Amino acid sequence: MKEFGYERALDVPGAVAVLGADPDARFLGGGTNLVDLMKSGVERPARLVDVRELPLGRVETADDGGLRIGATVTNSDLAAHPEVRRRYPALTQAVLAGASGQLRNMATVGGNLLQRTRCSYFTDVTKPCNKRVPGSGCPAITGEHRNHAILGASDACVATHPSDMGVALAAFDAVVRYETADGPGEVPLADFYLPVGDTPHLETALPAGALITGVTLPPAPVAAHSRYRKVRERASYAFAIGSVAAALDVRDGVVRDVRLAFGAVASRPWRARAAERALTGAPATAEAFAAAADAELAAAEPLPQNGYKVPLLRNLVVAMLTELTQDSQDSQEATR
Repeated sequence: MKEFGYERALDVPGAVAVLGADPDARFLGGGTNLVDLMKSGVERPARLVDVRELPLGRVETADDGGLRIGATVTNSDLAAHPEVRRRYPALTQAVLAGASGQLRNMATVGGNLLQRTRCSYFTDVTKPCNKRVPGSGCPAITGEHRNHAILGASDACVATHPSDMGVALAAFDAVVRYETADGPGEVPLADFYLPVGDTPHLETALPAGALITGVTLPPAPVAAHSRYRKVRERASYAFAIGSVAAALDVRDGVVRDVRLAFGAVASRPWRARAAERALTGAPATAEAFAAAADAELAAAEPLPQNGYKVPLLRNLVVAMLTELTQDSQDSQEATR
């Protein structure tokens, strides 16, 4: 591992100032991804700026009824927070589906959003990778790509984003807040991750030297009726091969509101807007759910080894929306 400096930030402006003066520095939250990449030589920062002690560790109710989640809130604390569990249960389920309890105790919300792909070609510095060394090629396209992207990829990169938490946040229109030397800013999560295109090494829309300070979740009544389901190749401590965050509001057999986002299928959490449009106002039936999933997955371009993800996602969507419909019906009957 390359030698590096270390300092602990005392306030947000001070943390931002360090990166402004040293572009080779990196912010350190829980370190559950960054430190691993430093050990393998993928990341080689000259200095780490520890932000864990900054006053960004709270979950609070916003004035509009949404939630403000600080960037240094740990994944464990986020999943356990009573308002998150009550109002955004899919977010709690997504966080609990990721990693082990020990890692969730360390990992932070801001760091989770910035974690990098687990593509084996990216993490192996002896291999070419456009995300790590622009212009060197993407060997995954003709090599091992069973767990790679089927949506939104390009000839330059077919890696997937590994976050479970990000999938649920994408479904509920989260907004990422950040701080720069010029002051605070924010960007919707839908625009936070850049399209792959020919520049897969450019991953987010954060300005240079920006520090993520938190995430805002707008009020979304439908989110109270939500679930997250993750499919993986082993039962624990594995990244998804496909996942879905879903929320559904059904009244008199008709879909009034729906939220869908997919994980492990693209370079970013994938908001399934085509499926949402197809379902809104449609009957809450398995046939309608399948048709909506097909509308979204029509854009899929699977590689030879990962075509299984198309029926996997389709089946997940149908199963989850069917379960949520039954839950809605049971709830309405209980209140009559």
